[in-house]
Amino acid sequence: MWRGTRMYSLLGVLLLLALAYLNWHPGHGPSAGGPGGFKLPMPWLQPRMSFVGRAGTHFVDTLTGAPIYINGWNSYWLLSARSPSLSVEMLRRGRRMGLTICRTWAFSDGGPGALQISPGRFSEPVFQMLDYVIYESRRNHVRLILCLVNNLDNFGGKAQYVQWAQAAGVNVTNSTDSFFFHPTIKGYYMEYVKAILTRRNTYSGIKYCDEPAIFAWELMNEPRCVSNSSGPYIQSWIEEMAAYIKSLDRKHLITVGTEGFYGPGRGERLGVNPGDWAASVCSDFIQNSAVKDIDFASVHAYPDSWLPKASMEEKVKYLSVWVDSHLNDSEYVLRKPVLFTEVGYLQHAEANSTVDGDILLKVVYDKLYDSAKKLQAGSGALIWQLMVEGTQMYHDDFSMVARDRPSTYKLMKEQSCRLQSLYGKEGDPTWKCSP
Repeated sequence: MWRGTRMYSLLGVLLLLALAYLNWHPGHGPSAGGPGGFKLPMPWLQPRMSFVGRAGTHFVDTLTGAPIYINGWNSYWLLSARSPSLSVEMLRRGRRMGLTICRTWAFSDGGPGALQISPGRFSEPVFQMLDYVIYESRRNHVRLILCLVNNLDNFGGKAQYVQWAQAAGVNVTNSTDSFFFHPTIKGYYMEYVKAILTRRNTYSGIKYCDEPAIFAWELMNEPRCVSNSSGPYIQSWIEEMAAYIKSLDRKHLITVGTEGFYGPGRGERLGVNPGDWAASVCSDFIQNSAVKDIDFASVHAYPDSWLPKASMEEKVKYLSVWVDSHLNDSEYVLRKPVLFTEVGYLQHAEANSTVDGDILLKVVYDKLYDSAKKLQAGSGALIWQLMVEGTQMYHDDFSMVARDRPSTYKLMKEQSCRLQSLYGKEGDPTWKCSP
């Protein structure tokens, strides 16, 4: 009898250990089948992860106070992937390069396969896909910047919100600028934000607002207005929506999602813009990022598309000034961290050789590494964008499968190693820099 009891106790311990392993080890466990599969919420068996906060001009681990500098990437398509396994594979590959942050869409408004079918009405299967992406991100020791709406029409965007209001009989013009000031449309957005932040993940049992694998909320991808007079509307919208998110969630960081253009009246800084057109899109890097509830500034960098006729030498010179200007403004004016949340260069051979493209990426990486060495505001860069095989429908001219570009792959991994050598690797204690 005693031997039998002892044997059953041993079997019980082994079973618990097996469950712990399966939930800890990425790509295995009860949820490995993805959305619609067997779900067993066991948040206590997920990897331990702290939240990221801000101390002056740099990010910190809220538990240890250690500084955090970031090497990351964009894969906007994780929510929309035709197979959950593609999203998980992308997270694994990012992890293997030492990348710690992935920026992706947490929206799909209207149209086929939408997350938000109509204002306040959601597709539960699509929501479960977002649950799964967040769950697997944590299991792979990757944090997410989740963008909440698009300025562009892709995946619905602000134009879809305006169309919803018109269909409901609201008196709004066809201009998408009304997204930023009409009370009904702002209400739609706030209702969506609340649904996201209060969502309880069906795989982990954790509310999104309590999930440390979420690095930050991004208000909008590249906010712009059509009319030059609409700048104040964007500024008011940023202030209102950032404060609203903070009223629901004090644990996560917030950023705007701007491209980093300087607005009219910025004097000598207007010369940093890629052209006169950049001052007329109604965003202003300093004013938008200075909002009290905005925790860090965001900048994009696309020298190939912004300066299409320039030589490589001219692009490098321009990019160098662009990065320096935003690092200085973040350090000395905003006194906040800054992330270069999209850094892209053309991938097709007739535009750039891989080697030439790497020069542009290296300019950004070197300047951010120098900033990190000084414990200053330049907190990292996220390349646009990484793919895996089978995601061709989400490709654009700036997309790549990293392992198909050996020189770029090496450059990204070297940046991860350099940052690890400064302050230790943030996020995944199992990742070690290796040749």
